[in-house]
This record gives sequence, structure tokens and C-alpha cells, in this order.
Amino acid sequence: MASSGFREKRKLAQKAEMLFKFEEKERYNNIKQILKKDPSLRNKEELQLISNSQEIVQEIEKRVQRQEQVKRRVEEVLDPCDVLNEKATVLAEAILNAKCLVVYTGAGVSTAASIPDYRGPEGIWTRLSRGEKLGSYNLADANPTLTHMSITKLYQEGLVKHVVSQNCDGLHVRSGLPPQALSEVHGNMFVEVCTECEENDTIYYRLFDVTENTCLRRHLTNRYCHCCGSQLRDSIVHFGEKGKLRWPLNWEGAIEKAKVADCILCLGSSLKVLKRYHALWGMNRVKSRRPNLYIVNLQWTPKDDLATLKISGRCDDVMKRVMDKLSLFVPQYERCRDSLFTLATPLRPHELNSFNTKGLNMFELDQFETPVCLTTESKTKEDSYNGLNAENDGSAVETATADSVAASGPQMQPGWFGKGYAKNKKSRKRRRVR
Repeated sequence: MASSGFREKRKLAQKAEMLFKFEEKERYNNIKQILKKDPSLRNKEELQLISNSQEIVQEIEKRVQRQEQVKRRVEEVLDPCDVLNEKATVLAEAILNAKCLVVYTGAGVSTAASIPDYRGPEGIWTRLSRGEKLGSYNLADANPTLTHMSITKLYQEGLVKHVVSQNCDGLHVRSGLPPQALSEVHGNMFVEVCTECEENDTIYYRLFDVTENTCLRRHLTNRYCHCCGSQLRDSIVHFGEKGKLRWPLNWEGAIEKAKVADCILCLGSSLKVLKRYHALWGMNRVKSRRPNLYIVNLQWTPKDDLATLKISGRCDDVMKRVMDKLSLFVPQYERCRDSLFTLATPLRPHELNSFNTKGLNMFELDQFETPVCLTTESKTKEDSYNGLNAENDGSAVETATADSVAASGPQMQPGWFGKGYAKNKKSRKRRRVR
């Protein structure tokens, strides 16, 4: 009897608690609707309810302010042309005066190459959050942008000492930047690595996306090392993973240069991930000896308040103005001189059918290129290349466009594609079976 009485009391207490929460929620919603009204249209009862619920009113106002702040931070802002010119002049002077300039790049430097970013208004995660379907993106169709070529030129002139990139599109390497001057901290879609070689990890650059069959915590590419015969893996670092590869991540080079850097230039990055890498910012130094920070981005970043200068503009527009003020000629990208063709390791005969994605073609010219490279010698190479493709016409090596692939049926997304969005999805709680 005593146990049944205790059970009844517990049920009554639970019902009372649920009723109280329901009433509080109703009261909260009523006050929220009242606050949306014009003050002149509120009656005496509504004014009395507001005066007796000041805590709820303050909570609602704070929540509205936070929501408005989030919306402002997502908006893309462009500085006027005259302001952009003034800021570009300041940035050019900073680049000239810097003793050790380090550049940090994000997805914004590649949007001009028709590669979508992640957090922008039309970014991958933004579109996924709206429930939109994504198209088929093949990074082999993209070419280095003016920003990529400008960074390479600045490095060749000795003005940039090191580049830290969060992108896995490989465009920095393809623009001619030496791998030793680059830290691709989230990997490179054209690189696969053998981690079993005794002395050092063996790196293999490829002319196609090696992440076709890989994903979070599954990195094997179904190809094998030429030295030890072990399985190769991709170099991509997904959310929830720690990048342990030495190359192409090159954390040693990034941290070494960050220690002595007196100037940091951030291009096209929201810095929401990069800010967590404390070793890159020199914040452990005395305040007077910390590096000057320059940010070029359309959206708000968490480092804006610490920046010496924030430029709200597109990376290509800003870098074009900066290079003009430095009187430096930006070389035009030419596919036939792409550095990846020099770095790439050829596939062995039995590996030619190991991938389905479209690869880089040395003789595929886009609308911005001219056929100046197609000399008699290169024409002979082109014929032999086409002959090789003709031999493999029945194999899995495809060179179809993204539209034709999409039309033929569903296509597996590459391993780098949109994986970060999964962190925003909450796992559904399973109902306990009694």
C-alpha cells in the first residue's frame, strides 16, 4: 500500500510539472506575440502581462538580438570601390614591409573557379540545410584562379614565405606553388599516401580525384604502393578526424613559419575552423610582437576584432588591385604547364581501371586559354594520349562531362564532398523496447 501511495504522489508531481511547463510555454508565446505588436495597439491586459513578466521579456529580446546577429554574420558585404582601393593600398604596403608573410586560404579563393564554398549563401552546407539537392562537382574541371596565381607570384618574388590552405582542391599545387612551401592541412584530393613505408610516407600525386571510394574513417583507395605493396590511402581530413599524415598536411612547416611570422594574410576563409589551431596565430607572444592580421572575406569572421585591416571583397578583385599596386604581373594559368603533370606518378597498367572520375587532360583548353602550347611536339603527345584513351574506351576510365554522368544515373560523391554537414545532424533517439 505504501508503495502504491508513493507511486500516485510521483505521478501527480509529474503531471503538475508538465502542466506548469505547458503554462509557461503558453505565457512565453503570448508575450512574444504581444511584443510583435505596435505599442499603441496593446490593450491594458497585455500591458499588465508584460509588466508582470519582465524576465521573460528580457529573454525574448536577447534571443531576437542573437538571431539578428547570426543573420548579419552570414550576410555577404562588399566594400565600395574607393574604399576597396584604399584598403588594397594598405595591404600592398604591408606585404612589402613584412619580413615573414604567411598566407592562410579558405574556400573563398576557389569560388571564382566555380567551386562552391561551404558557409556562403550558396555554399554546400547552406544548401543542404535548406533541403536542396546538390549538383555534381568535379574538381578536375576547375583551374587555378587569379588569387592562386598571385600567391604563387608573390612566393616567387620572396614576399610570401608559406601558405596554409584549408582547401583540398589541389589548386595551389597546380598554380605552381612548390609543395614544400604549402601546408594543405585538410588534405589534397589528388594525393594518395603509403603510411607503411619504413623511412618516410611515400606520396603519389595523381591526375584524378583519388577520394572516389573513400569517406569518413575509410580512406583506402584500392591502389597499392610501388615500393612496399601496401594499400594506399587518401589524405583528406574529415570533421571528427585528426590529420596525422606528414604530407601533404605539412604541419611542421606551417608551425615553423607561424612562430616567426610578423604578418598573416587570410584570404576567403570564415576562420571558424582555422581559429582552433592556436599555434598558427602567435597569440602566446607579447602583444607588441604578435603578427599583424589582414583578412579578406565577404562574411564576418571570429578574428575581425583582432585584425589590423578587414577587407570585405572578393579575393580575385582584391588581389588584382594589390598586384597592380605592387607592379607585379600575374601569370595566366595554362593547362599544358600545370605542375601536377610533372608531379604525378603514372598508374601501372593493371591500375588503369581503378577509378571512374574524370581526370586532368593536358590538352583540354578552356575559354580562358589559347592553343599556344599546342606545338608539333605537343600535338604528337596529344595523339598518343588520345590513342591511350581509345584503348581504354571500354574500361572504367571515363571522360564524360558532369551533365552526361548525371543523366546516366546516380553517381557516387567524392570523399571530400559535403561531409562536414553531417556534424549538424542530430542522431534520432531510439525508442526503448520494454
